[in-house]
Amino acid sequence: MTVKETALPGVVLITPRVFQDERGVFFETYKTVDYAAAGINCEFVQDNVSVSTSRVIRGLHYQVPNPQAKLIQVLSGAVLDVAVDVRRGSPTFGKWVAEVLSDENRRQLFLPAGFAHGIAVLGSPAIVSYKCSTLYCQAGDAAVLWNDPDIGVAWPVDDPILSAKDAAAPRLADVPYERLPVY
Repeated sequence: MTVKETALPGVVLITPRVFQDERGVFFETYKTVDYAAAGINCEFVQDNVSVSTSRVIRGLHYQVPNPQAKLIQVLSGAVLDVAVDVRRGSPTFGKWVAEVLSDENRRQLFLPAGFAHGIAVLGSPAIVSYKCSTLYCQAGDAAVLWNDPDIGVAWPVDDPILSAKDAAAPRLADVPYERLPVY
């Protein structure tokens, strides 16, 4: 696998080695020793799958006080995967990066704990799988407004389909300090 740093320290793009022949395709989606060698030393405790239709935007979600590191990959379709640094005290607070993840490029995006995460479905429906380093906690569920102008994510979706929670999320500047992860 190859690992490429993004503009946000700790957020990395991972491309697996893919073996393809007349039978089809084989690749590893996770092996602890390889990820540890790449500096990703998480113990993942929960796996999730979301299935989303065209034009859906999910996010920008995070957990507090027990933030989650995430390893995201697309099983079917394509998404723009977005990471926003929402860690109070971080030198990159409020900055974002995005990568296209698809069933064709087979890439993964790793987000350290303390980043908000979102996806925009590109074209056909998408099935997204992600590993989490802490268990989901409903009381710790938090979100930042998907189109917060202070963050400025360039979403490639016109007229997105949003959950009520995502449509009503606060701007980052309006999130109480104690409801943000610590850098």
